[in-house]
Amino acid sequence: MLKTISSREVYRNPWCSVREDVTEREDGTRGIYGVMDKHGACIVVPLEHTLEGDFVWLVRQYRYTVGASFYELPQGGWETDDFVPEELARGELKEETGLSAERMTHLGDNWIAYGAIRQLHSVFLAEGLSAGETERDPEEFDMTVHRVSVQEFEAMILDGRVMDNCTIAAWCMYRLRKEAGK
Repeated sequence: MLKTISSREVYRNPWCSVREDVTEREDGTRGIYGVMDKHGACIVVPLEHTLEGDFVWLVRQYRYTVGASFYELPQGGWETDDFVPEELARGELKEETGLSAERMTHLGDNWIAYGAIRQLHSVFLAEGLSAGETERDPEEFDMTVHRVSVQEFEAMILDGRVMDNCTIAAWCMYRLRKEAGK
């Protein structure tokens, strides 16, 4: 167990802050731990059930940090921790895809990259989808929306077109709950 000796904020913007903590181990040795704090977020599994089969709605966008575009589930957060998770999930779904959902089911929560970031992701299943207009942020100017079969989506995970760990974890959570009948 690490004990925090001191903590200081070294950077802040509207989306995150970074702090540097001086820590002490049980044997008395000290170290430094860098932590990025981010507001809570959500990720949505938009699932459409049809006579032809089940389909997942994805977005594709450029991610500056890795210098490439990838497919992922709709996700994001607001610049506050004062929100109702389902409202955030509905808002992100509408903002990024234009979709609205009759039913939102909370599947659980996951920490995002908790080795370096303190941010909780609420995972929701969205069903009973209806189309509408997107309401994207300026940073999402290049985002595109894609409807793919469940089989194609899982192939995309396996072949690397989907590399977002949050998308893969959310899908795993959905599949495990489905298989368990929950």
